[in-house]
Amino acid sequence: MPMKSTKLIILFFCLIKLTLHLIADCNTGYQWDEFLHISAGNHPAVGYMEFPPLIGLIAWIQNLFHSDAVWVHHIIPHIAGLIIMVTVAQTTIALGGGNKAVFLTLLAFLIMPATARTEQLLQPVVLSQLFWVLSFYQLLRYMQTQQEKYLVQLLIFVTLGFLSKYDMMFFAVGLVALFTTAPLRKAMMEQRWWRYAILFLLIMLPNIIWQYLHHWPVYQMFHQLSITQLDGLSYGKIIVGIILGSNIHNLVLLLPGIVYMFIRKPERIYFPVGLSVLISFLVLLLNKGKSYYFFPMVLTILPFGAVFLEEKVFSRLKWMLWPVTALLVFGAWMIPFGMPVLDMNNYVKYYYPFQQKEVPGTKYAIPYEEYYTKDMERETLQALKQVYDSLPQAEKATAMIWGKHYSQTGLLDLMGAKYGLPAGFGYHGSFYLWAPEKGPMPPTVIAVAYTDTPIAFFTPFFEKVEVVKVIPNYYSEYDGRINQTIYICRQPRYDFAQMKENFKHRIFE
Repeated sequence: MPMKSTKLIILFFCLIKLTLHLIADCNTGYQWDEFLHISAGNHPAVGYMEFPPLIGLIAWIQNLFHSDAVWVHHIIPHIAGLIIMVTVAQTTIALGGGNKAVFLTLLAFLIMPATARTEQLLQPVVLSQLFWVLSFYQLLRYMQTQQEKYLVQLLIFVTLGFLSKYDMMFFAVGLVALFTTAPLRKAMMEQRWWRYAILFLLIMLPNIIWQYLHHWPVYQMFHQLSITQLDGLSYGKIIVGIILGSNIHNLVLLLPGIVYMFIRKPERIYFPVGLSVLISFLVLLLNKGKSYYFFPMVLTILPFGAVFLEEKVFSRLKWMLWPVTALLVFGAWMIPFGMPVLDMNNYVKYYYPFQQKEVPGTKYAIPYEEYYTKDMERETLQALKQVYDSLPQAEKATAMIWGKHYSQTGLLDLMGAKYGLPAGFGYHGSFYLWAPEKGPMPPTVIAVAYTDTPIAFFTPFFEKVEVVKVIPNYYSEYDGRINQTIYICRQPRYDFAQMKENFKHRIFE
């Protein structure tokens, strides 16, 4: 049981973290992917095209507030971030760390730009990180005690991790370390570990069946992701991304932590712990995972580094606590690279020069769209409203809006009614599942698409397509999103059933 002073340290950092998240909520709009996740909450299911089902349940809970306020849809991500912080502290304590180790671990966690952002947004990644860290804690405790209750809890959190994001498979691969020592193998066999493996498969079975019935869209998505993003990543670029996202100041804990995982006594306990992390890391690296996939591992290494410093350094050189603390505190300057605690103007003034790049047609290529989407959301909806109001009354009565990208359809889903806009539909990602199944398409459809979608995309589906408005985006990081174009499409060539068939194999296009 943590001492009262340890609990106060944990509470202190949790309050700071929550305050920073709420400040960031006030400075931003939504990240584009969040619109899809919020819409998933309107369609709870055992599967989606892009992700497992848990994010839909989380969004459904938040949608009960019937609000489009950013902070409302970030409630559960912020709670998840706080649970992660508490769990990282518990891991440090389980390793024998005292107040100094807990303090340094949480300070290092607080200044990580990457986790600051992932725990800011409604995305599966925050749930994946939560259940990865919780699973690691149960794994550590099981290796320390061989008590079956920790094996059961490990099953629970690994399962929840898989129901959040499929990258949990990389944590599961590391579980082979459970079989590397005789005491662990004996305990696992006596506790009939295979029962829990079977139970895991039974819980996952509905999602597996759903994937099969929908022709394995997760494979299609990973294939598309590999072509468009992952193949261009080098191992060196991934490693640099991990270091910067973790905060380069945190190397003071990470470097000794990596070593201490393998050499801490007794080795029969901690060597398998380090081996599990190493296996997960190498498999993920060989598969060219994005840098943010690695950050749950970083959170499991930080406690080892802090405990090493407390046990081996501060016990002999007490004064070393102060320069190490100062180094980490100074590392707080990197927080705005992940969490938008500054408003747009101050970010551009002080931080954008470090991330500046040239994108033709833009003023600033801002890497995080939530900095500017608050205005972009309003401008997009107002422009769609102007186009809709320009239609003859007879066309307005049946018109619908086609959002080419899931972020555009999701924006309509969340805020369209507030602007008096008609229903939206789309065929991108999971919106394909929710598009009308049958019946004639309305005679007039308003379509909105990003720069990377030309008019030729819509002309096969309508007799007449005309450009009526262009919405500039002066802050896009991607040249395919520097504008949004609004089209009026008339005289559809297909009904809704035929449109579903047309896009059956174009879901991630």
